[in-house]
Amino acid sequence: MNTLKLLIFLLSFIFYTSVHAQDWQYNFEDAIALAKEKNQNIVLLFTGSDWCPPCIKLEKRIFSDPEFKEFADQKFIWVKADFPKRSKNKLSEEQENRNMKLAERYNKKMVFPVLLVLNKQGTVLGATGYRKSTVEGYISMLTNFDSFAN
Repeated sequence: MNTLKLLIFLLSFIFYTSVHAQDWQYNFEDAIALAKEKNQNIVLLFTGSDWCPPCIKLEKRIFSDPEFKEFADQKFIWVKADFPKRSKNKLSEEQENRNMKLAERYNKKMVFPVLLVLNKQGTVLGATGYRKSTVEGYISMLTNFDSFAN
């Protein structure tokens, strides 16, 4: 019986690690340092994760796709600036302040969702939002923005 439990645990672990989401960063300064260290550009997502229908669709249709996750993990440093409205999803005051500071710099009109591709210095290379597109379409678009850095 112990062997069966171990096998189930291992299979669950393999499944979980193969479907994990992008490694989101929540501190922009840390993300900049990591981008410089890994020589990668940054994708900055402004989202309203619990109230914005296009944000939720983007998360479900694109970000949760295994092909997109593999691409995302290899290509970019991912930063999420979330602006939830429900009290159960309330962020810490420190995180709210970080996100507002990012919005003041990159999303003054508070449009959601917004995906920005930034170089390692924080300069915007390209921007998009939710589109009725495929995973391949998003990969192509983000890759094209990324190529402006080179």
